[in-house]
Amino acid sequence: MTARMLVRLAALASAALVAAGVPAQDYPTKPIRIIVGYTTGGGNDLIARLLAPKLAEGLGQPVIVENRPGAQSIIAVELVAKSPPDGYTLLMGPTGPMAMNPATYSKLPYSSTRDFAPVSMVGSFPLFLCVSASLPVRSVQELVEYAKARPNSVNYASSAAAFQMATELFKQKTGTEFAHIPYKGSGDSANAVVAGQVTMTIADPPPITGALKGGTLRALAVTAAQRHPAYPDVPTMAEAGVPDVEVGLWMGIFVPAATPAPIVKRLNEEVVRAVRLPDVRERLIALGVDPAGSSPEELARVLARDIERWTAVAKAANIKSD
Repeated sequence: MTARMLVRLAALASAALVAAGVPAQDYPTKPIRIIVGYTTGGGNDLIARLLAPKLAEGLGQPVIVENRPGAQSIIAVELVAKSPPDGYTLLMGPTGPMAMNPATYSKLPYSSTRDFAPVSMVGSFPLFLCVSASLPVRSVQELVEYAKARPNSVNYASSAAAFQMATELFKQKTGTEFAHIPYKGSGDSANAVVAGQVTMTIADPPPITGALKGGTLRALAVTAAQRHPAYPDVPTMAEAGVPDVEVGLWMGIFVPAATPAPIVKRLNEEVVRAVRLPDVRERLIALGVDPAGSSPEELARVLARDIERWTAVAKAANIKSD
């Protein structure tokens, strides 16, 4: 290698170090995006929009929520994975695309563990099995009887692997044959059930809260070990006669893997601060979400654990998404 080439390589290395240091030192200097893999009105969208103004206050730059729905959130997750690792493109990453897609797809254009740096857990929540209030069904057992009497006409709505996996597990435990109808957001799924276009959905709390309180949607069970404090009259799946359908989900903030550690640290501090603000906590709890706020390491451990768990579930149930 010539002396000139050595000098050039040294200069390039120096420039790279400077470039890496500048954003970490001055970050942020422009608007930040939170990418959500679902349509507006879904749980991830509602929570991202709740956090965005709080993060903007702490970071001193606008924080914009951008919806990129479709393909079980693969479009959104791939977009963030391939974005510049500079802290300006964040992913609202829930259990579905981060832990369940790797369990059900043989090939993905991203790796949840290799292509992302965890920032912080935002919250966790159970799911609710819901039907339209106009459906003549008031319990899980009545729903099972209704479905078995109409095996060719009952169906369910889901917008992500998480809801599909939970429902397929429910079908296995009850011997029912609900057909899968995909939607781009859990808000869309809930609306389809309310309108009577779909028989049922198993969905996250935020997008169904309004319909439950408004009386257009009826919750038959919750996929938790205990009843949810916001819905004390809704039995657990086990109480409703369907044991072993316990599903708890979460959502966290992720950035591309090569994002400088100081930027990840800054984002972690701001996300944890925002999640723990009294008004944000109150709103999250009202939406049925248990507020979190965690270290990147804690989120990484949860992610690894759930990939292992759902891979085992998908294998046992022969659930494949591709």
